[in-house]
Parts: sequence; C-alpha cells; structure tokens
Amino acid sequence: MLLVAVLLEVIWTQAADGGQHWTYEGPHGQDDWPASYPECGGNAQSPIDIRTDDVIFDPKLPALQPRGYEQPGTEPLDLHNNGHTVQLSLPPSLYLEGFPRRYVTAQLHLHWGQKGSPGGSEHQINSKATAAELHIVHYDSDTYPTLSEAADKPLGLAVLGILIEVGETKNSAYEHILSHLHEIRHKDQKTVVPPFNLSELLPPQMGQFFRYNGSLTTPPCYQSVLWTVFNQRVQISRDQLDTLQETLFSEEPSRLLVQNYRAPQPLHQRMVLASFSQESTTEYTTGEKLGLGVGILVGCLCLLLAVYFIARKIRKKRLGNQKSVVFTSARATTEA
Repeated sequence: MLLVAVLLEVIWTQAADGGQHWTYEGPHGQDDWPASYPECGGNAQSPIDIRTDDVIFDPKLPALQPRGYEQPGTEPLDLHNNGHTVQLSLPPSLYLEGFPRRYVTAQLHLHWGQKGSPGGSEHQINSKATAAELHIVHYDSDTYPTLSEAADKPLGLAVLGILIEVGETKNSAYEHILSHLHEIRHKDQKTVVPPFNLSELLPPQMGQFFRYNGSLTTPPCYQSVLWTVFNQRVQISRDQLDTLQETLFSEEPSRLLVQNYRAPQPLHQRMVLASFSQESTTEYTTGEKLGLGVGILVGCLCLLLAVYFIARKIRKKRLGNQKSVVFTSARATTEA
C-alpha cells in the first residue's frame, strides 16, 4: 500500500510540475504562472474569496460523509517535503460519500503564511483569511484508474478545504503531522507517519460547507476540481502554527518554506452553493467570540447597576413618603 501511495505521489508531482520551475513569489511567482502554465490564467481558478451575501443556498446538496478516515489501514503514511508544501500520502481505501461518483483519497497538504502575518489560508470568507488551510485531495476512481489520469479531467478531482485558526490548546490530530516536520526540513526529504484517525483533522460540524467548481491552486492549475470548503474552522495552538512556519525549507536550502498560498482568483460567472442558510447561521472568529462575550458581560453588569440605582431611588422615595405620613399624622393628633 505504501509503495502504491509513493508511486502515485511521484506521478502526481511530475504531472504538477510539468518540468517548469515555479514559486509563489519572485520571477517565477504566481503572477507569472500563466506564461508557463496557460490554464493558470483560466476563468475557473482557485482559491476564491467566498462572499456569503452572494452564495446560493441549495437544500438539496447531499451530506458529506468521509468513509474509512477513522482507520486508514495499518501501513505507515509517507510524509514528504516537496519544496512547496508538506504532503501526506493517503491510501485509496478512504473515500467520500455525497457525490454522484466515488472519490478516493490520494494525499493531503497544507498552506500557511509566515510569522507575524495574519493570513495563510488560500480560501477566504468575506475577504478574511485564516492562519492556514488543509487540503485533502481525492480523485474519481469510478472513471479513472489513477490520480494522474483524473487530474486534468472535468470533475476528475474533489478537494476538501479546511480553514485553520489559532486556538488555546494543542490539536492532537494535527500533531501527528507537525511533530514529524523536523525530520523533513529540506526539499525531497521523506519520513513515515503511523496511521491515525484522519477524521479528527476535519471540523466537528461538517454539515455546513460551500461548493463550487474550480482548479488546483498550484501549477498546472487544472480546472478539474469540485471544491468543498467547510464553514466551520478547526484550531491549532500558537506553538503548532510556529512549528509549521519555522521548520521547513523550500527549494532554496536557506529559504524558509512560508507564504505558500495563492491569492484569491476572480469568480467570473461561477456560482458558489452553500449547504446551509446564511440568515440562520453567523460564524464568528475566536476574537469576535471573545469580544462578544466581554460585551455581553459588561452589558449585564451595567444593567444590574442600573436596576440597583433605580431600586435604591424608589426605596428612598418610599421612605420619604412614610416619614411624611408619620409627621402629618402626629401633627394632626397634636392639633386635635
């Protein structure tokens, strides 16, 4: 199984590179990709900025069900620094339900920013990027025997996009990958990772997602991907993000592998579908949730203080009225 996964990875790398050198920045950066890879200039490119006011709620979108993710076999998984990202090869025994075709797994990889930079994800929601993004790549095994044959075919690929933000605690699932990065610091280095529960890499609530037709986010940018981007984020700790941003080196041995994300591409005439209604769901970032909680707490305290002072004022008024009645009654008795 491991040999098959490694072979698929080699084929995929050769197909993706196409013999041309490319980077995210500089002379061979993403603005120049279309010169060597014409499809990178197409009108159905990824990633995109998902504008929630413009998405179309589709209640008929089937629920997404990953199968086999909990137990990806007994063979170790190959982890590879390919100079552009860290990539984990996956066996084809894992697949997705919720599509008209059977999409089996091939690999997963990450995109991230650099230390001190707020962004790192490829997809954005309402122009807001997160710290990183995980992509799990699947191919249509009903129609094509290998990943490389499916890669450039319409809807040949299905990719899950998971947005990653910084939280307070370490994510044990992502630690299965991040704890091995020091073993593959330089390009073309590989190591093996014991199999683990891959479903824990996904957000807890998978029912809310966006769906659109797009492309690979790296050359050759084949416009063959059915994208599923989850609305709910997953969290890793600050230390885990630092490990991701400070451990690996790119194609240049002295250059850190950072900012390996493509800028959002024009949507053109494409539609973005949502499995949930935007009116009934509002997604907040961790900072927004904290601010909202503090605001509610302060508001409650202010309300309690207001009630206290009003009650105190009423009590004083009642005491004043009682004293007035007593004084009046005593005076009336004296006069009588």
